[in-house]
Amino acid sequence: PIRLTMASQQIPELLETLHPLERRVLPHLLKDPDLASVVRASGLAEIEVMRAFQWLARKKIVNLSIVAKEVARLDGLGETYKKLGLPEYRLLASLKNTHAIQDLPKLSGLTQQEVAVSVGLLKTEGCISVEKGSVARIKDSQPGKAPSDLLLAKLPASISELSTDEREILKELQKRNQIVRMTLEKNVKAHLTSLGKQAAERMGESQLIEALDSVILQKKQWKDKRFRRYDVVAPVPRIYPGKKQPYRSFLDYVRRQFQSLGFTEMFGPLVEAEFWDMDALFMPQDHSARDIHSAYYVQEPRTMKINPSVLAKVRSSHEDGFNTGSLGWQYSFALEQTQRTILRTQGTACSARMLASKELQIPGKYFAIVRCFRPDIIDATHNVDFFQTEGIVVDEGLNLRHLKWLLKLFAEKFADTSTIKIKPGYFPFTEPSLELYARHPKLGWIELGGAGILRPEVVKPLTGKDISVLAWGIGIDRIGMFKLGIKDIRDLFSSDLGALRNSNAFY
Repeated sequence: PIRLTMASQQIPELLETLHPLERRVLPHLLKDPDLASVVRASGLAEIEVMRAFQWLARKKIVNLSIVAKEVARLDGLGETYKKLGLPEYRLLASLKNTHAIQDLPKLSGLTQQEVAVSVGLLKTEGCISVEKGSVARIKDSQPGKAPSDLLLAKLPASISELSTDEREILKELQKRNQIVRMTLEKNVKAHLTSLGKQAAERMGESQLIEALDSVILQKKQWKDKRFRRYDVVAPVPRIYPGKKQPYRSFLDYVRRQFQSLGFTEMFGPLVEAEFWDMDALFMPQDHSARDIHSAYYVQEPRTMKINPSVLAKVRSSHEDGFNTGSLGWQYSFALEQTQRTILRTQGTACSARMLASKELQIPGKYFAIVRCFRPDIIDATHNVDFFQTEGIVVDEGLNLRHLKWLLKLFAEKFADTSTIKIKPGYFPFTEPSLELYARHPKLGWIELGGAGILRPEVVKPLTGKDISVLAWGIGIDRIGMFKLGIKDIRDLFSSDLGALRNSNAFY
């Protein structure tokens, strides 16, 4: 009794939560819980009734039962054959004597294609003989009412209702076009719970306002009326608004971080000359990185013009050191090779261009987020197409201590840690050269990239000045993998729609 009283007290509030579709459906469930019956009685579309069933089930007003069954139905030709009979038996019934095959369409009323199929089937069954373009019915065969015709007359039918022999016949008919089709049909019923029965019986007690309009407001019809309650926890379809590709969004986040630190962005072309990609960085022309296996060479255009003045200075730095106190590499610089075009292999090419640019500011801080290309074996951590983030700081009197502070700042910004480890490294264009590692809170020690102080052989030919330049480069793809929770570098450029919709993004 106590439970019944409590349930009864809940009914008015429950009725106030019902959607108009639920209110139209609920009274009909007192008579019949079947989906099809409620559709007919309510005049609603099936999808509307089904949606109301689901909402009522969430409120524990009904218990849903769904029984799926496979149903065989007649297709286009099946409807015709149900009335007239299958073509092979109609052909057999029309055969009285021996007939030429070309006369069979007119004799049987079948199409040429139906005759061809029927002749093949009847010959296989031993009902006819075919010799020298003529067809004869075998005397012992009697057409009668075929089992397949009987099956067509029985359709539509559930597979569970068919006998074993009928199922075998059905399999054969399925091999033929447009005779039968299989559908998966669901028998849905919504059985009222005890709470639901009380709600259905008291539907007339609740007169609700669904939405306000000007008439209701002007005539104050809202007075002494109740409004339908909002169901803020009801499941609704997910909405997938347009958003940036996750990795592109992360790169934009990185760009904003550098800009917030006062860095200016540098740019450069994807198709680059060996001069800017390697020679201007004091990389000897016989260096292993010049090998065909370490760079993609461009067939057209094959060469790129270089400023003669800058070219002459860089050439001198290679051959004799260009008044930097260095002896250079002591070889004959190849002018044709330096103009060869390649796909950019490293972002440092942008730094070289900036140092030679009239736009260079001293002091100045510059960064670049650049797309690079190197032949490699593609796997979870390597790709032939990748991004690098790097830059330079140009000023008087910069030293290793300044560089270390800068690298620590980057670790805080991009790896969420201030704990770093610096190891000696080697790059042709820096001295000293460093490799930066950061201790990630979850992933432990990870390599962030390389850094160093640009050699005079790089700086003086490009700027014409003896000035210190700090340089650094970060493997931004790997940082992006950590930030986005990706374990395979190829997924940074994924076209998987589900993964893209559910990915995290940096805004």
